Amino acid sequence: MRNQRRRTAKAASAIAVLALLTAGCGAGENEEKPVPETAKGSLEQLAAKVACEPNIQTDAKELRQANCRTDDGRYVLATFATDRGQREWINEAKDYGGAYLVGRKWVAVGDQKVLTALRGELGGTVETSSHHSGESGGGDEGEHSGHHGS
Repeated sequence: MRNQRRRTAKAASAIAVLALLTAGCGAGENEEKPVPETAKGSLEQLAAKVACEPNIQTDAKELRQANCRTDDGRYVLATFATDRGQREWINEAKDYGGAYLVGRKWVAVGDQKVLTALRGELGGTVETSSHHSGESGGGDEGEHSGHHGS
């Protein structure tokens, strides 16, 4: 009886390992392509990498921001002079909710589908935040482009 339990346990373990290996192989077919190393560069260089003609909205020393459109959809691309400026911008923008693709001194803001496609080209990490509705009492937050003030 004891030997039968051991054989059953070994067989169950082998089946579990085989199932994991099989699942791991098949899962790659449905997953996103591997994420490249995070891109670096100016707003124009990043936009060119994803075939976007940037429509510049803000052109300041500390922040450059443009609207972009690709086959995947619309998004805002912003570049920053400093890491600190970038983090402050992200922290403030997160008050409005949404998803952000973040690289070194750049951020893309858009729908999850768009950011997933951009991440396949630009690398980076996705940060998300939920909207804190009811805290500000304002009614115009739905048109927020990802940046508040400057």
